[in-house]
Amino acid sequence: MAAVQSVTHNVVEVLLAQPRGFCAGVDRAIEIVEQALTIHGRPIYVRHEIVHNRFVVEDLRDKGAVFVKELDEIPAGCIVVFSAHGVSQTIRADAESRGLRVFDATCPLVTKVHVEVSKMRAAQLEVIMVGHAGHPEVEGTLGQAQDGMYLVETIEDVQKLVVKDASKLAFVTQTTLSVDDAKNVTDALRQRFPSIVEPKKSDICYATQNRQDAVKMMAPQSDLVLVIGSANSSNSNRLREVAERLNVPAYLIDGPEAIDPAWLVDRKRIGITAGASAPEVLVQSVINRLKTMGAVSVRQMEGLVEHVSFPLPRGLSEKKSK
Repeated sequence: MAAVQSVTHNVVEVLLAQPRGFCAGVDRAIEIVEQALTIHGRPIYVRHEIVHNRFVVEDLRDKGAVFVKELDEIPAGCIVVFSAHGVSQTIRADAESRGLRVFDATCPLVTKVHVEVSKMRAAQLEVIMVGHAGHPEVEGTLGQAQDGMYLVETIEDVQKLVVKDASKLAFVTQTTLSVDDAKNVTDALRQRFPSIVEPKKSDICYATQNRQDAVKMMAPQSDLVLVIGSANSSNSNRLREVAERLNVPAYLIDGPEAIDPAWLVDRKRIGITAGASAPEVLVQSVINRLKTMGAVSVRQMEGLVEHVSFPLPRGLSEKKSK
């Protein structure tokens, strides 16, 4: 109890990163599931989590979405939504063979990387992907080709990589990487393979870049940074790392209940951001909890205002417009 009292007399200001929270790809993915439920009714099956956020997944489950790990859990002829992270060509073929009706919620910026991979392989280039092993986006991107793909996560991986022909290589990256980490690894690729072909424009998505830049601006003015996002959210974890690299203590939290009062002792200014899959309602609930702990003002930082939006898939957009 003493720790809570100490907190109450210390927290003064909350800083809000701008931008934060939902990106256009997440907005679109959630709307696809909600529109499918509205038009077709329960159940709507979703392969894997539509986005990596516990609050969002539980909300959609309450509305009638059924989340499955594999397609064989879905009865033939039913509707399935592919998550924002994208899927392999094998998964697409499997869905078709099972007679499933697909609504594809793959983020268009992930689809851009899939198209790049297809073009690179068609040009007889082997493709190196920079990303985190086991992440759904990485598995989906590696699955765009039957062979000729490599995965690296670190500079050390680049140094150990064995390829067939160093003169016929290209690379792509996971869209939610740390901008700084990705640069270090891609610089290592360019140094080791001088002729390597790269995307015309960075694969790291605008939202990932913008949210990391916002934390770089906010963190030096904060005594502590709270990143709202789930533990399996890549872009949320990267935001925490960005703050920590600026020598600011940072914690990843799912919501207000995860705040440990001990974190706030002797902290005058708390910075808050949210990963691209975390809704604003969670931000506001965290602010409300901090106010009960003594925060007396909330200030939104200056930053970019995003105006990006992506259309819904055919079959959902037409029904919505009627």
